[in-house]
Amino acid sequence: MNSPRVHLLLANAWRHGILAFGVMLAGSCTEGPKPDMTPQVSLAPVSREAVPLYKEFVGQVYGFQDIPIRARVEGYLEGLHFEEGRPVKKGQLLYTIDPKEQQAKVARTQSDLAEARIMAVNMTNELDRIQPLADINAVSKSDLDAAIANKGASEAKVDAASANLRVAEIELGYTRIHAPIDGLIGRTMAKVGEFVGRDPNPVILNTVSAIDSVRVQFFISEKDYLALAREAHQDSIQQGTRQNAKASFELVLADGSLYEHQGVFDFLDRNVDATTGSIMVQVNFPNPNGLIRPGQYAKVRVRFDVVENGVTIPQRSVREFQGRQLVYTVDGTGTVSEVSVKVGPAHNDRYLILEGLTGNEQVVVEGLQKVRDGAQVRVMEPKSEPKAP
Repeated sequence: MNSPRVHLLLANAWRHGILAFGVMLAGSCTEGPKPDMTPQVSLAPVSREAVPLYKEFVGQVYGFQDIPIRARVEGYLEGLHFEEGRPVKKGQLLYTIDPKEQQAKVARTQSDLAEARIMAVNMTNELDRIQPLADINAVSKSDLDAAIANKGASEAKVDAASANLRVAEIELGYTRIHAPIDGLIGRTMAKVGEFVGRDPNPVILNTVSAIDSVRVQFFISEKDYLALAREAHQDSIQQGTRQNAKASFELVLADGSLYEHQGVFDFLDRNVDATTGSIMVQVNFPNPNGLIRPGQYAKVRVRFDVVENGVTIPQRSVREFQGRQLVYTVDGTGTVSEVSVKVGPAHNDRYLILEGLTGNEQVVVEGLQKVRDGAQVRVMEPKSEPKAP
């Protein structure tokens, strides 16, 4: 057991063990300080500001004026004198209808008028002949009365014939249809050669719309109506008159963009619909570039109230977890607190906070995935926004 070979092996093992320990000791002496593993976060202050409260309603767009172009006489359409979908001027010729029938009526009524006038002249002459004879009792009283009556009847026939001629001339004028206003004309409902003016044939041939300003109609509930009425009344008190009340209507277009012009309240319908429990509101919007067209559907954002001094935070600071809405605040010692909040409507890129914050906190906006309740964090300076060129 105590052979020289065994002693040699033990000596080598001892020597190698000391060498390995020395290497480990040297390595531990040369290691630098461990890196700081404290999570880094960026904070944003909780703000207080006036937050408008909006509701959205689906509305339909109408021209400021939408005038239907009607065929007021029957006949075959002879001509279209406009470009569909283009602006037209008041008085511009739009359609012509075959005028032959109306021209014939004018000729016939002119003849009737001439005949009535001749008859009236004859009756006047007859009275002029009888009147002197009646004065000397050369004719009977009944003959005089008959002459007077005939003269009056003939004059009435002249008036009737004149009226019939005027009607015929008006109907002849209806064969030439002109634009009633400046505006945009739409697609024609009848083509040249079609019979128009009597159902089932087209009666309304087109529509001209004035779109420098547009009307938007939408329906609100009785509850919303009361809130809107109170807000409008409060505005009128603050501004002095109802006409000076601040605008509170915005238009959200189909692509989600906000229309650049605000609307002005026009009128409220006189009654609440008993079937739906809603009432119609009309708001006018300027449309100088013609962007808005009649028939469009758009959302109307209506400001019902303003929360003064409301607590707001950036939208990106809110997390949702198991149906709860959470934010993380950081105190002066760098300690994180998880706070459950009740989030209200969005305003710009912020949320109105209804419950949970007082307005004096700072909330985590970057590094949310690194934090937990009670953890220590290190606050980074917020990233500066790139400057506009």
